[in-house]
Amino acid sequence: MYLLIEVAGYIDVWPTIALVMLTAVIGVALLKRQGLATLTRGMTRLNAGQVPATEMAEGILLAVAGALLITPGFFTDGVGFTLLFPPSRQLIAHQLLKRMAAGGFQSTQTSFQSRSVHSEGRTQREQSANRTIEGEFERKSD
Repeated sequence: MYLLIEVAGYIDVWPTIALVMLTAVIGVALLKRQGLATLTRGMTRLNAGQVPATEMAEGILLAVAGALLITPGFFTDGVGFTLLFPPSRQLIAHQLLKRMAAGGFQSTQTSFQSRSVHSEGRTQREQSANRTIEGEFERKSD
């Protein structure tokens, strides 16, 4: 708040309000773009059978950035834009994951099997796609 009042003292109240609104609009636009990019990377890793831990941590940081960017103030905007900047966000996410791993959580780089393979060599998803389920239905008239 102090920084907001000081800036308003230098450039007047209305330009300060306009500047705060402008940073919020720009921040939300960047947040949308970065969020979609992070989601796409996470889905790619998930489809490859890897845990998207980094992308999940970045998603949380993006949510924090969004909250900071819509909060009026230049300090909160600065921290929010720092979290939107991919290199700094990735560095912070990496540090968070390293602390979590040191705190007793499982390693974030482990892979997992997204499909279980049966004796015929086909996955469970392939087997269920070929299975026919019989049943009955009746049409209700209005």
